[in-house]
Amino acid sequence: MKSRQTPSAAAEPQTPGSTANTRRSWLRMAGGLGLGAAGLAMVPEVRLFAQQMQDFIEGPPVPDVKPEQLSPHVWMVYAKDGFPTAENQGLMASIVFVLTQKGVVMLDTGASLQIGQMAIRMIKTVTPKPVIAVFNSHYHGDHWLGNHAFVEAFGNDLPIHALAHTREQIQGNEGNLWRSLMERWTNQATLGTRVVAPNRTVEHGQVFDYGDVQIRLHHYGRAHTPSDLCFEVVQDKLTYVGDIAMENRIANMDDGSYVGTFRYYDAIKKAAGDQFWLPGHGCGSKTLLDDYGLFMRGIYEPCVEAVKEGFPLEGAKSRVLSDPRVASRAKTMDGFDSNIGKYTSLAYLEAEKEAF
Repeated sequence: MKSRQTPSAAAEPQTPGSTANTRRSWLRMAGGLGLGAAGLAMVPEVRLFAQQMQDFIEGPPVPDVKPEQLSPHVWMVYAKDGFPTAENQGLMASIVFVLTQKGVVMLDTGASLQIGQMAIRMIKTVTPKPVIAVFNSHYHGDHWLGNHAFVEAFGNDLPIHALAHTREQIQGNEGNLWRSLMERWTNQATLGTRVVAPNRTVEHGQVFDYGDVQIRLHHYGRAHTPSDLCFEVVQDKLTYVGDIAMENRIANMDDGSYVGTFRYYDAIKKAAGDQFWLPGHGCGSKTLLDDYGLFMRGIYEPCVEAVKEGFPLEGAKSRVLSDPRVASRAKTMDGFDSNIGKYTSLAYLEAEKEAF
C-alpha cells in the first residue's frame, strides 16, 4: 500500500505500511464486533480515522496492460471479461481512447484511480499528446471512477462529458456507493479513489469535432440504465456502446429494460449504419448487437409467453434455461450461473408490466 503523509502524521515516525495496517485492523475489529459501516459511524474516533485514511491511503498500482489499436484512431486497454475481484484489482471494464489532431479523447476511464493511472501510462506509450476530453458512458462505477486519475494528471478543468442523468447519479448516492463497492469487491485495492463527477452535460445527437475525428453521441432511452451514452467515431465506423451490449458477460439489468434495449439496438443501427460495435466488456464485432440481442431475447421472450399463458415465475425460468438462445451460452458466459435467475425475474416483471 502507498501512503501520503499529512503534516500531523509526518511528526510521528511510522513503519512502512503501518497506517494501512492500522486501518485494516480497525475494520477487522469492527467486523468482529458486528459493527459494520453503521457501527463505525457511531464511534467518533473511528469515523474520523477512517475519513483521514480514505484521503491518504492508496491501493497498489495496477500492472500495465499494453493498449491495442482497433482502428485508425481508436485504441483500447483491454480488460478481461468478468467481475471485480482482489486479483484483477477492479480491472474488468475496458478503457477506450481516441487519438485526434487536437489530443486524446477518453471513452470511459476505468474503475479506480489506479486503473486510470495505468491507462495514462499506456497512452504515453502511444502518443505524447495530452488527454483533452473524457466521456462517461453511464453511471456504473467500473466505467468512470478512473476520472480521478485524469483530473489529477491533466487538471481539474479537464472536460468530463455525460448525459444529465448520469451526472446527477454520480454526484448523488451512486457516486459514493460505487466507490465503496469497488473497495469491498477488490479487498481495498482501489483505496484512494475519489468520486470525480462529469462537469459537462451533453445530449443525444451532438457531434464533437477534434479536427481529423468527429465523435457523434447516441442515446435512445433506457437500456442497461436510463442514461446510456454511445459514441460513434465517425471516420472509423466504430461505435463504443458501453454496457448496452456485452460480448460474453451477462449484463446487469437492475437499472435497465429488455424492451428498451431492443428499441435502442434498432434505433442506433438505423442511425449509425454498418459499424464495428465495441462494448465496455469484451472485444466487440460487427455483429455484437445482433448476437447479444439474440441472447437477451432468449431471456425475455419466454417470460412474455409465460405471462400470456399464466405460468408463474418458476415456469418462466425453466423455459428460459431451455431456450437454445440462452442454453448455448450457459457454459461459457461469465456470471451466467449466479445471475441468470435474477435477470430472468426482472424480465418476467417487465413482461408483466408490458402486458398491462
